[in-house]
Amino acid sequence: MKISVVLPIILSLAIGSFFAPSAFAQFESGGVDHDGIWFAGEGLKQGDLFSYSMCHIDYKECVEFEMDIWIKGSKQVGSEDKWLAEVVVYDGNKIIKGEMELGKLAPEPTGGSEDLGLYRGAFKSSIVWLSAFATGYEDGGKTPKAFSASSWGKIGNIGGEQVRPTLIEEVTVPAGTFETVRISWKTGGYTSHVWVVDDFPFPIKAATLTHVSEGIPPPEYNFRLLKYEENVQEDPFKDVIETEQIFESLGCQTNFEKSTSIKKPTNNFQYQIHLFYGPEDPVQGCEIQFLIKFISKFDDTEFLNQVQYDFLAVDENGTPIRSIAQEEGRSFLFSPGGQSLIDIIVQEEPGTARYAVLVYGLAPEGIVPSSTSDYLEFEVPIFPGKGSTDPPPAEIPEWIKNNAGWWANGDIDDNSFVQGIQFLIKEGIMKIPPTTQGPSSGGNEIPEWIKNNAGWWANGDIDDNSFVQGIQFLIKEGIMKITS
Repeated sequence: MKISVVLPIILSLAIGSFFAPSAFAQFESGGVDHDGIWFAGEGLKQGDLFSYSMCHIDYKECVEFEMDIWIKGSKQVGSEDKWLAEVVVYDGNKIIKGEMELGKLAPEPTGGSEDLGLYRGAFKSSIVWLSAFATGYEDGGKTPKAFSASSWGKIGNIGGEQVRPTLIEEVTVPAGTFETVRISWKTGGYTSHVWVVDDFPFPIKAATLTHVSEGIPPPEYNFRLLKYEENVQEDPFKDVIETEQIFESLGCQTNFEKSTSIKKPTNNFQYQIHLFYGPEDPVQGCEIQFLIKFISKFDDTEFLNQVQYDFLAVDENGTPIRSIAQEEGRSFLFSPGGQSLIDIIVQEEPGTARYAVLVYGLAPEGIVPSSTSDYLEFEVPIFPGKGSTDPPPAEIPEWIKNNAGWWANGDIDDNSFVQGIQFLIKEGIMKIPPTTQGPSSGGNEIPEWIKNNAGWWANGDIDDNSFVQGIQFLIKEGIMKITS
């Protein structure tokens, strides 16, 4: 091709790059062809009922929960007239009810029920986040904002990116299909979006990302409008019973610390897991919370990122009998930053429950991890609930561990040790899983490895479960007979 032909083509491409209205140029300039203004809380009124599915990174690293809000009426707080909202939160197996106060010119939550504190914070930092830019009154840069404006303000992250109306878009959420204006901003090279509707008080959808300097950013908050009703005059939550009321009727402990600690490597030493749980004595039918920390096997201070995992209840063979991920309708649980809070209702029978943290690997959501899975299995004593006829599981007393040590050292004979174990099982002090008794071998000759186990158990080198498995072997082989 001749140079004289190439040059006009290059010039036409260059001119096109300066004057063609690219999508990027439209995004950077901001503003859409839509008359009108918007601010957070616009049109909010008594009788409005909203239901949102939402999450925020500050609460369980963006684990989803549902928040229902009914604008009950007005409330005078000092010199300020506020909205009083009744709120119900559905968080996994928990139901929390309470009140929340919202400003009328900027619907940011202030006072309200103490139990709603975490959720109130998530609501403020997500659904009403745009009130930091668009309010119903003049407050510095906070004013009602025009959809045609090139910018609504700057975010506080490094670089001060503009928050802009960028697109008119039809969006479908469970509450219906809406013509929305998409509000967008960049953080760390990635774009976040919130979709708002003219004359509607809160956004109907959001998909936002945290600011990171490298790697794939985790979500900061997401939400969707599930339901919206107007002119609801009767309390829609009057028949909703809080989980705490149910717990109290069962005699459950409702105020507790996660004080019991377990820190171990996973089975194949791929990861370290440090978990805390509470209450110390969990009760069947009541709540138990686990704080799980996923830690590098090379560095105790380094948290793992983008952990795909599950929390399981398993049987004596390690076979899963309950999956928390499945109960939440998910393929796996996900921890972007290496710490997770698991809050479950104890379904396991009184006695010793076996739980496991199964780590599938490290990968972003939606991507299958390349590494092989690994797990940590551990035991938790479970106590019977209020009204149960079962006796509470007693801890194995220290003296039986002393006996085990003496027996391992030859200070007491086999028959004396077997009689002691029989007594503990019959009295319910030592819990043995269902075990078929084998025929008697005619003697009480116990394998040497059982004695080794007893010695290790007495010294704390193996856990109760490993020792119990040895006792099961004695029963199966007919060496130890448990009479009715």
